Amino acid sequence: MVTARAAATFEPDGRSASAARGFVRDALLGWGLPEIVDDAVVLVSELVTNAVVHAGTAAEVSCLREEDSVQIGVTDRHPERGLPAFAGPVAGDAVSEHFADAEGEGGRGLLMCSALSSRWGVEYSAGQKTVWFRLPLQRALPGTRYALPQAPGEVLPSTDGRVLVAVVQVDAQGLVRAWNADAEGLFRQPAAEVLDSPWADLVVWPQAPGGPSGLAEVLQLAHWEGTFGIRRADQRTIEVYGSQVRVLDPTGAPSTLCLLVRERDRAVLHTPTKVAAASPAAGGVEPIDLLLDGVPADDLSGMLQLTVERARDLLDGDAAYLLLITEDESEFEVRAATGLPAGHTKDVRLPVDSGHGRYDSARLPAVHEDLSVRPGAAPLLGGSGLRSLITVPLKVEGRLIGSLGVAANQPGQYDNDQALRLQFAADRIALTVENARLAERERLRRGALSFLVEASDLLAGTLEHQQTLALVAQMAVPTLAAWCAVYTIAEHADFAELAFVLHEDEERIDPLRDLLRRIDAPVDIVAGGTAPWPGPSRAVTNAEPGGLIGQTVVLPLFARNRVIGLLALGTKAGVSFRQEILELAEDLSRRAALALDNSRLYSERTAISQALQRSLLPPELPKIPGVEVEVFYQAAGEGNEVGGDFYDLFSIREGTYGFAIGDVCGTGPQAASVTGLARNSLRLLAREGLDAPQVLSRLNRAILDEGDRGRFLTLLYGELTPRPDGSTALSLVCAGHPLPLRLRSDGQVSAAATSQPLLGVMEELELTAEQVVLEPGEVLLCVTDGVTERREGLRMLGEDGLAAVLTGCTGLTAGAVAARVQRAVERFAPEPPSDDMAIIALRVPVQRQG
Repeated sequence: MVTARAAATFEPDGRSASAARGFVRDALLGWGLPEIVDDAVVLVSELVTNAVVHAGTAAEVSCLREEDSVQIGVTDRHPERGLPAFAGPVAGDAVSEHFADAEGEGGRGLLMCSALSSRWGVEYSAGQKTVWFRLPLQRALPGTRYALPQAPGEVLPSTDGRVLVAVVQVDAQGLVRAWNADAEGLFRQPAAEVLDSPWADLVVWPQAPGGPSGLAEVLQLAHWEGTFGIRRADQRTIEVYGSQVRVLDPTGAPSTLCLLVRERDRAVLHTPTKVAAASPAAGGVEPIDLLLDGVPADDLSGMLQLTVERARDLLDGDAAYLLLITEDESEFEVRAATGLPAGHTKDVRLPVDSGHGRYDSARLPAVHEDLSVRPGAAPLLGGSGLRSLITVPLKVEGRLIGSLGVAANQPGQYDNDQALRLQFAADRIALTVENARLAERERLRRGALSFLVEASDLLAGTLEHQQTLALVAQMAVPTLAAWCAVYTIAEHADFAELAFVLHEDEERIDPLRDLLRRIDAPVDIVAGGTAPWPGPSRAVTNAEPGGLIGQTVVLPLFARNRVIGLLALGTKAGVSFRQEILELAEDLSRRAALALDNSRLYSERTAISQALQRSLLPPELPKIPGVEVEVFYQAAGEGNEVGGDFYDLFSIREGTYGFAIGDVCGTGPQAASVTGLARNSLRLLAREGLDAPQVLSRLNRAILDEGDRGRFLTLLYGELTPRPDGSTALSLVCAGHPLPLRLRSDGQVSAAATSQPLLGVMEELELTAEQVVLEPGEVLLCVTDGVTERREGLRMLGEDGLAAVLTGCTGLTAGAVAARVQRAVERFAPEPPSDDMAIIALRVPVQRQG
């Protein structure tokens, strides 16, 4: 049964859709049906637009109020346009699949009808078409109602009988220049009698304290309104309400236009209050102002906290809170609260649409008279003892950005007028809050970008695996989480191993590690990306410290097409992750995964390189009677490359020893293979009884036989034999290597051999052994080119520089000579040495007498 009807017609122009929206909104609010306003306005706007823009005709909008629903129809005069083709009947519960062109411009309104209304249809009659839809009404929930604006009739002024609006124009000299018919009735004097008369003779002007002192002063004001007296022809004085505006005539002369009504009819001229002017529907409700001076515009937290405190105080409440919508607009998060326990608000999130019906919607202002009737109506206040609640939305250009609530301990404390006052205040602060929130988000984005840039730099600064694990955890705690655990997954393994644990409280690191070791890592839930992990919170026992575990999430560490580990992040008890923190954690996990995989590969490569390097060096140097021997070796590249330099010292036969120092071209595995070949060949050939030239000739042939894998080699090879008289005989061959230097007892330094062809280049070599005898106190120094070619800019140490260093070593032991040469090389330039370096120092000690 129809209980109310409203209808209006709109011409085919661009303003019709807006006017139709306002008409439907006013009609439904006047009937007290705010819960269906949003859907109705959306549908009417679309259908009217189709009618006046696409069909090009006027549109009639009708609203029919029934017992349990409202039916709204939009009628146009051009039925052959504006309707898509149908593949089935168009009525009742038809849905979008009935359209053959549902995505077309003309079908969008009907698609929306099918989605938002309970029933809809299209009716045809001669020369017109009507699209109608029905929206069901919901029964108000107990203890909850919407805060409705006053109905249009309630805000209209009332009057007593015929209203006379006198219009009088007064010139700059204060003389009456115009006098309308209503002025004649109000003053009971014809125009002929008052024109050109002083206006001051016709009015009785009050002396208002603190205001204009007289009529002449008021006539100079741009605008004034208020109550004063007028003298009628019968000399009676009556009260009138006047509004005066200063105007200029076409010649530029000023005058004052006065509009007057009886005092009882003052509503005709009275300017609405500030609230009514800004929001006519408020109907003169006394405003409240939540904006405070002195709060920085970029201090969102401070602004919101002061807002809720002021809202609580102005409405005599016991608590207040303010929610802001998350970036994905699916949830509210508590951003400020007062009068509520911390546990009720800390990191709490609430769905924007609770799903309990429109009376639980945060999109409309609502008054909850008694929360005990519906305990679940306000989940945030559960168990707080608060009974009354007002909630109002914060909207910017119709978009919901938040919700403001004020609560009291007593039931029934708030009414419609207080809710409207709070809504008006929320409307005023919404834009300021949104601007501050956008500024905060921009700062957070910039902070997140800086965090990721710093994280990338730190992770790129190390290739050591354990240090990388520690860096990942230290970047996550406490910036992203209260604690962090990093798991690693070996290749082809189906389990994760706990590799590193960090907590913001150092005393909780060990308990947390023990807790995580008791439970299996969540390898089975990482395929879908970031996922909650309830395991740690379930494993907490009563004996463990409270607050250890809150929400836990797991992020896969994905690199090179496989999951190489897991990153577990956790909060303290009662704390949840914010969405932007999880997004930042995902960015960090991607960078961390690649860094960890690189460090793992580097560590494996370093371990292999070091093992290979150790295999290429002599296992243990023999002790030679009557000769001091000291060796120093350093491979360049921080241990990640096998050096091309090598040395060896070995026994050939009793009383005779072989020594060698060489440099293979390049580094890495190919150089290592030549190094291994050279060292093993030297020992084998020398022990076969071949002399030094024959040993090197056979080694040269072996290197050439390697083909493309071979590398040329510089080599100093010698055989030494201590003599009974205390001297040592040497047989030397220097194949392209830096010449060995001989330090005599008197400090003279000279080359102990001459340079001959290097190995691995020519087929036939003519090599000659050179004989040298070291006397007691003399030193033979053998080095690789990493020593002589040490550079600083254009300077190079060279053989002359090395000779100068060796001159200062007179009288030193072999160990002291090698150490001094090594220090001289390092100090020659501030940068670390870039080439491999090997040093062999041989010294014949001086025999002590007696």
